[in-house]
Amino acid sequence: MDRRPYPSDIDEDTYHFMVPYLVLKPEHAAQRKYPLREVLNALFWMARTGAQWAFLPHDFPPPRIVQEQAQRWFSAGVFEAMAHDLRVLSRVQQQRRGDPSVVIIDSRTLQSTPESGHRAGYDGAKKRKGTKVHLAVDTLGHLLAVLTSPANEQDRAQVYDLCLEVQEASGVNVQLAFADQGYTGKDTAIQAAAAGVELVVVKRPETTKGFILLPKRWVVERSLAWLSRFRRLGRDLERLSLTLIGFHFVAACLLLVARLQPLLRNLAG
Repeated sequence: MDRRPYPSDIDEDTYHFMVPYLVLKPEHAAQRKYPLREVLNALFWMARTGAQWAFLPHDFPPPRIVQEQAQRWFSAGVFEAMAHDLRVLSRVQQQRRGDPSVVIIDSRTLQSTPESGHRAGYDGAKKRKGTKVHLAVDTLGHLLAVLTSPANEQDRAQVYDLCLEVQEASGVNVQLAFADQGYTGKDTAIQAAAAGVELVVVKRPETTKGFILLPKRWVVERSLAWLSRFRRLGRDLERLSLTLIGFHFVAACLLLVARLQPLLRNLAG
């Protein structure tokens, strides 16, 4: 397909790295009508722009094709696996161990839409109805795990499940998790310990006013800022939680690919 490139298009080296994760069936299977790379570029365009599926530009494959393939990828955990390997490459490149032993956890509330309203809750602190996204990143800001819940649920209620996801992503290597004061409580610490993680709450000094940079805590805030550059993640636009989580890992892969471009070029060469 000959068309003008979009800013979301991936280059040849990046595609060669990604394609083994993406091919859930033979690349030249008889039922494959559109090039896999064009479908992937279309999905990345959706992640960056946050547009409706029907507004996908006509020089991409049809929206239905892209949406159905995206769901197959999300269900298979393709982008979670890709983000894991990219994270290992990034950590090793920065002379760290491949799997982290320390993570930082936090949450944010995404405004609901008609598509996601059936599973939304009201966040009294943020005065917003929507979905709460709980995530964990390593000390370099790389995404490890994502969970969702209605916004009315407390952060501490998700600690056990989030820590289990973290341990699965890290090969049961994580020992310590930093969190904000929303995770305070003996029961919360016990739940984290049940997953093999020591929970450390980083408290804000009582005498300070206004913005202050808290040790360790700023890492996850920076990761949230990186993710917010993808307009698909600006609100909860998805009918399924699986899709919302999938788009978070799509964004994580694109962020890591941008950082690792020279390395991927060498690997492809």
